Amino acid sequence: MYSGSSDGEGHETQQRKIPPASSMLWVRNLRRFIGSGTGLGSEALMELETKRILLDIFKEKQQKNAESGTIPSFYRKKPEEGSISHRVQRLAKYRFLKKQSEILLNADDLDAMWVCLRENCVIDDSTGAEKMNYEDFCHIASVCAEQIGPKCRRFFSPSNFMKFEKDESGRIAILPFYLYVMRTVSLTQARIDMSELDEDSDGFLQSHEMEAYIKGLIPNLAQLRDMPDGFIPMYCRIASRKFFFFCDPHRRGKACIKKVLLSNCLQELMELHQESEEEVTDTEQAENWFSLTSAQRICDMFLALDKDMNGTLSKQELREYADGTLTEIFIERAFDEHVRRGKGGVGNTREMDFECFLDFVLALENKDTPEGLTYLFRCLDLNGRKFLTTADIHTLFRDVHQKWIEGGNYELCIEDVRDEIWDMVKPEDPLQITLADLLKCKQGGTVASMLIDVRGFWAHDNRENLLQEEEEPEEE
Repeated sequence: MYSGSSDGEGHETQQRKIPPASSMLWVRNLRRFIGSGTGLGSEALMELETKRILLDIFKEKQQKNAESGTIPSFYRKKPEEGSISHRVQRLAKYRFLKKQSEILLNADDLDAMWVCLRENCVIDDSTGAEKMNYEDFCHIASVCAEQIGPKCRRFFSPSNFMKFEKDESGRIAILPFYLYVMRTVSLTQARIDMSELDEDSDGFLQSHEMEAYIKGLIPNLAQLRDMPDGFIPMYCRIASRKFFFFCDPHRRGKACIKKVLLSNCLQELMELHQESEEEVTDTEQAENWFSLTSAQRICDMFLALDKDMNGTLSKQELREYADGTLTEIFIERAFDEHVRRGKGGVGNTREMDFECFLDFVLALENKDTPEGLTYLFRCLDLNGRKFLTTADIHTLFRDVHQKWIEGGNYELCIEDVRDEIWDMVKPEDPLQITLADLLKCKQGGTVASMLIDVRGFWAHDNRENLLQEEEEPEEE
């Protein structure tokens, strides 16, 4: 490209005379060409385009935040049914639940753990109870790990040992520890089963999902194994309603799985594992909402009230509930507050369907619970003011007083009853009673019963005699 020098100094002279790269025309042209992006490859162009798009998105987001404040995103659209995102989500959920099931102790593992506990514990000389200190606890953990596997190690942590009551020697009883392990395993298995039925994976169960869970439990519950197949759908409907009454306070039609697991309802349902002939009395069966006896009682009660057999109850039909001891005004208020307009009737007529009837029964049979008392307070709150006045108490008790006199009882003064209720509740504001006052006084259920049911007022009026009758058999 370059000719040699005239003095013939050779190759070294030629190298010294090469101009610097920055002064070469082709280098300047190449840099200009690359700088424009025209000659870049497809990958480089894609990288530049990606940076540009991300920068535009970032600037747009900054602009929106500046205009609307810094409100965080709280809603994300769920993937459409059958989409790739939906399938990936279901597959991930299935694999996660399967993994959780595999690391869970089964019945054989629990039996093996109980044997290990009994073989390596010590007997308390004074009480005869089987106990273990921390050294025994660690030794049993090693034995269980060898016989059962590593999946039992999480139960033998130091923090778990500290959860239990210790004697003066620092020992804990093995039975409470074993019951703790069993309950943990049972609740974990229940959560896995419920999560499998949770179709949209939002942590809530709808009515049909809860009914499916209860239906799957029936073969494993000793007191329900002989249930007729034709009654199973009705039983699941009745049983699931109690979960929603206590775990769905806002009546959204779905119950939180966490609340269900921690509720007394699940514990009451699991009590049906006991063999009915040997371990459970008829009274306990009748008091358990989930027993077959109770479910049949509720179903028979509804059928007996439904005179026209249309599947719903009118106000006139519901007045026959509990032998007609409920007041007229309470029945009216129950329909106003808890029955949807036009349900099962013509035009604006209100009739109570089976689900509403189950809520009605649950509220009356659980008046002392916050959920039951909340249901009843809405009926007692005649003017929707969130509190009761002396005028409200007078109006509510007037019907009870009428039924009381019609039953042949002695004459009483409504003002005296009103003052007695005020003394029982002791409200924060001396002029009004709120739901919080009824819950705080621990006698809200009694007060509600006095205002809606003549039989409830009779029980309160004769409480001393009834208490004496209950104590007499025990003394004998």
